[in-house]
Amino acid sequence: MQNGQVLILGATGFVGKHLVNELNDKKIPVRALVRDRAKLDGLWAGSPGVELIEGDLLDPGSLHDALQGVEVAYYLVHSMGGTSLFGNLEYAEKDKRAARNFADAAEAAGLKRVIYLGALGEAAEDLSEHLHSRAQVAQILTSANGTSATILRAAIIIGAGGASFEMLRYLVERLPVMGCPRWIDTRIQPIAIQDVRAYLAGCLAHPETAGQTYDIGGPEVMTYREMMQAYAQARGLLPRLIFRVPLLTPLLSAYWVDLVTPVPSGVAHPLIEGMKNEVVCREDRIRDIIPIEPTPFREAVRIAVAQETSGPGVRGC
Repeated sequence: MQNGQVLILGATGFVGKHLVNELNDKKIPVRALVRDRAKLDGLWAGSPGVELIEGDLLDPGSLHDALQGVEVAYYLVHSMGGTSLFGNLEYAEKDKRAARNFADAAEAAGLKRVIYLGALGEAAEDLSEHLHSRAQVAQILTSANGTSATILRAAIIIGAGGASFEMLRYLVERLPVMGCPRWIDTRIQPIAIQDVRAYLAGCLAHPETAGQTYDIGGPEVMTYREMMQAYAQARGLLPRLIFRVPLLTPLLSAYWVDLVTPVPSGVAHPLIEGMKNEVVCREDRIRDIIPIEPTPFREAVRIAVAQETSGPGVRGC
């Protein structure tokens, strides 16, 4: 078991906050890299197990102090956000720059391990730019000399506040009738956020996962159409009337999602483009090392909804 302080990059994001809480529960001290400590409004205030340190992955000189005295780091960073249109690939370039800066800094500091949460999707299947970017970051982190990388690959994560879950939630609760593009029939293996945090923390406790790549997923493989209907069922809503519109392009469907959900277009558009790709686990070796009981999709939905503090407010339709 890890006893020293662990560095988390991306600690203020959806998965990062969950991981900080998971490690806190296990009494593992955390150092969180943040761009501006003043903007966190007391996040983790009063938690002696969390140290905040300022730095920016796009500023290599700011990473030195963050890496001092730690042997393991979690890399949970992506640059999607704000507003954007398809064809704006600035986030992918930022992700590569950030990963290269971190790999160089980790090598210089003698970091022993990095644990990265990437994305499912096979390179031979014409990956979207988002999924391709996730794979490139994994390659960059793996290339750092002296630092052993553990790569976890996941599809849609079901949890309160996660962008993919919020898109699903708003679409189903606000639209009893939906005309959707072809991606509603793409196969997906969603995973609950509580399972993701268990796998992330479990890799820390099992040094044999160093240098390995694992697929992580829930117990069900579903199409997006099936996920929408299962969400409606879990929420006690009537089945949704969903039909395919073959001429509805990814760009037009992205504008449609913009109208219905509050997810920023700079996040939603790359996620929607990625829905053309099947994201299903090709192996489940990690369950032999970290033997958790995967959370069923409907149960993950019920847990996520119970944790929400705001939302569509559409019930019973």
